[in-house]
Amino acid sequence: MYNMLLVEDEERILFANKIILERKGGYNVQTATTLAEARKCVQENPPDIILLDVMLPDGSGLNFLEELRQGENSNIPVLLLTALSKSSDELKGIVSGGDDYITKPYNNDVLLGRIEMVLRRTYSMPDTLSIGSIKIDTAAKKAFFNDEDMGLAPKEYSLLELFVQQPEKIMSAEHLYEKAWGQKMLGDDTTLRKTISVLRTKLLESDTGYTITASRGEGYYLEHV
Repeated sequence: MYNMLLVEDEERILFANKIILERKGGYNVQTATTLAEARKCVQENPPDIILLDVMLPDGSGLNFLEELRQGENSNIPVLLLTALSKSSDELKGIVSGGDDYITKPYNNDVLLGRIEMVLRRTYSMPDTLSIGSIKIDTAAKKAFFNDEDMGLAPKEYSLLELFVQQPEKIMSAEHLYEKAWGQKMLGDDTTLRKTISVLRTKLLESDTGYTITASRGEGYYLEHV
């Protein structure tokens, strides 16, 4: 599951977009309403992609984009969101380092499609992943066994995708939580353990031939049984 930073100063739009991006897109979304907040987010928890409004209360999103391209997180893809619709504005955004540019108002499905295109172009994620008879549809964010939908919840899917990408590799609880939940794990790992337990049960009940095994003091890995 990709981690996203949504930078938007209009709270109504911010709230609506966050819900769409999380529920329909399946992304982990952190938000910022100013450039100062955005800088802090990128520094503390660099996202996989940024959705950036151009006009913000403490400056231009284009200036922030130029800063980003010159810093240590210069490779993060950025999709610009703006009410400025002139071709000259779009050109300015692309020249400043934007990976795509979409004008307001926009169709939600178009937005999700453009995000998916930028992510695929940047990270070269294949359309499908598979191990044995388990198939991962990375576009639909669904898992199938023998072509039957496994009915995984979003976090269960995210964890299984991580395990299928690197089968039999032990991954720490901190790494799994950060990738699947989009934030650092604070406190104990109860939430992660419960989600892994449910996912393990679904793998075993479907007779997939795989389970998730805990390696004491190290983490978890996908194991063939």
